[in-house]
Amino acid sequence: MSVVGIDVGFQNCYIAVARSGGIETIANEYSDRCTPACVSLAPKNRMIGNAAKSQVITNYKNTVHGFKKFHGRAFDDPFVQAEKPKLPYGLHKLANGNTGIKVRYLDEDTVFTVEQITGMLLTKLKETSESALKKPVVDCVISVPSFFTDAERRSVFDATQIAGLNCLRLINDTTAVALAYGIYKQDLPTPEERPRNVVFVDMGHSSFQVSITAFNKGKLKVLSTAFDLYLGGRNFDEALVDYFCEEFKGKYKLNVRDNPRALLRLHQECEKLKKLMSANSSDLPLNIECFMNDIDVSSRMNRGQFEDMCAQYLMRVEMPLKVALEQSKLSRDDIYAVEVVGGATRIPAIKERIAKFFCKDISTTLNADEAVARGCALQCAILSPAFKVREFSITDVVPFPITLRWKSPTEDGLGECEVFSKNHAAPFSKVITFHKKEPFDLEAFYSPQDLPYPDHRIGYFSVQNVVPQQDGDSSKVKVKVRVNIHGIFSVSSASLIEKQKGEGEDMQIESEPVVQNENRAEDQECASGEKLDTAAGASKPKVKVKSIDLPILANNIRQLDRDVLNNFMEYERQMIIQDKLVKELNDAKNAVEEYVYDLRDKLSGIYEKYITEEESNRLTLMLEDTENWLYEDGEDQPKQVYEEKLDALKRLGQPIQDRDKDVLYSLKGLTYLINE
Repeated sequence: MSVVGIDVGFQNCYIAVARSGGIETIANEYSDRCTPACVSLAPKNRMIGNAAKSQVITNYKNTVHGFKKFHGRAFDDPFVQAEKPKLPYGLHKLANGNTGIKVRYLDEDTVFTVEQITGMLLTKLKETSESALKKPVVDCVISVPSFFTDAERRSVFDATQIAGLNCLRLINDTTAVALAYGIYKQDLPTPEERPRNVVFVDMGHSSFQVSITAFNKGKLKVLSTAFDLYLGGRNFDEALVDYFCEEFKGKYKLNVRDNPRALLRLHQECEKLKKLMSANSSDLPLNIECFMNDIDVSSRMNRGQFEDMCAQYLMRVEMPLKVALEQSKLSRDDIYAVEVVGGATRIPAIKERIAKFFCKDISTTLNADEAVARGCALQCAILSPAFKVREFSITDVVPFPITLRWKSPTEDGLGECEVFSKNHAAPFSKVITFHKKEPFDLEAFYSPQDLPYPDHRIGYFSVQNVVPQQDGDSSKVKVKVRVNIHGIFSVSSASLIEKQKGEGEDMQIESEPVVQNENRAEDQECASGEKLDTAAGASKPKVKVKSIDLPILANNIRQLDRDVLNNFMEYERQMIIQDKLVKELNDAKNAVEEYVYDLRDKLSGIYEKYITEEESNRLTLMLEDTENWLYEDGEDQPKQVYEEKLDALKRLGQPIQDRDKDVLYSLKGLTYLINE
């Protein structure tokens, strides 16, 4: 069995695997350890990863990139509407209000969900893993940003199912980095000693995340997280793009924003320039040939100019650092190290601000690009029964406060209680005790003042079949709420406690089996008087009772229906078959072309002495005719036609090859006899 960890980034993806006693990062078919998060739809098939990235400019309307930010978001979300004009491909409002992606596939206008597009990308990453490992891959752990909400996490989880993967855990980016850092440390303090506190800073293409983690031998505990959802490397790219658009408008009279292809090329060149400026402080050139209207453009930029231009973004670096430190209740002196990962942390000005805030040199002991994927692979190995890994427990946190509101049909007013505070330990279960005479509804939502999203709803849950006790009193209803290992909230169970006449006996509330890092709640009192009990079993006053499981109807916000998800899974299988057929067709065509070129070269080379001039002329003419056919009528033919063409050529070429082999074998035999 293989276990893999996948870092699905906004711009690039990395795959790591646990094998041979260590963690390896897998290279794709281009021998590249980084696979672009890019999907290109074409008239006959899909291209994903590196092949799709090569289509960004030539097939820009149907090449989808930067789609991770649309998971779990409504089409009317202000962020989606702000992004829409920047995208070369089209967005579409789905029936459930979600954001869809409109492209042309198989010569038809098609709208895909974000889950489907991510599923396509995961299918490619799965194939890359299987090709490298030479065995099937099913179990995986996938990273998500620590600020992802319930709807976003469910969306990513659905995408893993579309790709045929069994996701053992959705793990926060910074938590994966912390695991990759801590599991190899041999000098961590013992559980009885003060923990080692390490800050992890991750700035990637589109977001900025900070977490402070406490390490002891065999465990890590995330103390706090903070983030800027909209600060990342792309802000710095866009600042350069804006600058050069204005410069080229005045210098060359070119309106770059009117030409999508030119704008995409400028984005690519500005990203390269940004990387060069991170390593070089001198003036650097920007040259693009045939940029627009057959005009070559050029300019220059240095690091000082770049930092002045990006001052508004650099100022935003400090706030998440400050928030994380305050919420961890630590001082700067309590921090042992500051580890940075993510491509954008290579910008010197960002590193300077992080170091200045914590008053200590920053550490770059982890691979800035691959640390998240390596942490995911380690977590997958820990969760998989097929691997024996050093014991290492992980306690993560809830990123935003979660509140539960309840109401019965005949009740006036609403009850409300915060069940999980910000940075509450996760995974975690709590049991709330209600006193009700009838079915009632629960609404879960994030506290609006703490959530940087316009929609704070999580879901609605209806507890069914609640009835009063035989004496007419309210029944005690125990409802278990949970943030699971994926960071997803659910109302996992409900039971009615029915009093019975007779001898008293101990009552025990059964909890689900303990899983890794299953934490237990403390008793709490809600504002409305409803009581939160521990999730663990506890001895109660002796009374004979009967526990009856109650059905719960759940309606999660922007959750795909099971039937819809099954249809998407089937459609993905069909697209995989279509891609395979097109690949086989292209391979058959390429085999003909390759044979033509190979045989032509050898006819005037090593085969020349084994063939008459008449045979050579006839075969050369046939090869030329085949080559012309390939680029004219043979451009688009069924696979069988290419196979027949190749067989016809081989019938003439094979005898010549056999003569060459016979002579070669004869020479080898003669050499053997002489040596004997």
